[in-house]
Amino acid sequence: MNENELSNIVIGLGIKVHKALGPGLLESAYEEVLFYEINQAELFVEKQKALPLIYEEVKLDIGYRIDLLVENKLLIELKAVETLNNVHLAQILIYLKLSNIKLGLLINFNVARLKDGIRRVIL
Repeated sequence: MNENELSNIVIGLGIKVHKALGPGLLESAYEEVLFYEINQAELFVEKQKALPLIYEEVKLDIGYRIDLLVENKLLIELKAVETLNNVHLAQILIYLKLSNIKLGLLINFNVARLKDGIRRVIL
């Protein structure tokens, strides 16, 4: 399955979660429920995966964490904020760069319609 197919599945699952829970919860709640739904869809998913920084061939674990990583191909960064801003976009871009992953989804669950809170980010 390629990155686009995975992203379509995850977006559908995100919409399912948002319809069930609505906006207003903590990011961690959406992360747990989306993690559960992705597992139920029989996709390999990792949660809070450590993302080291490599500097001059030294691997530094400085606390970066990928919210969800699906099939080692799709990076998902979740938010529950009033609006997405440039800092959120910069965060997912650097995570994509550090992980050598091509496609990420930046999903903000604190919106009336989830489709308004989703950004596909391609590196």
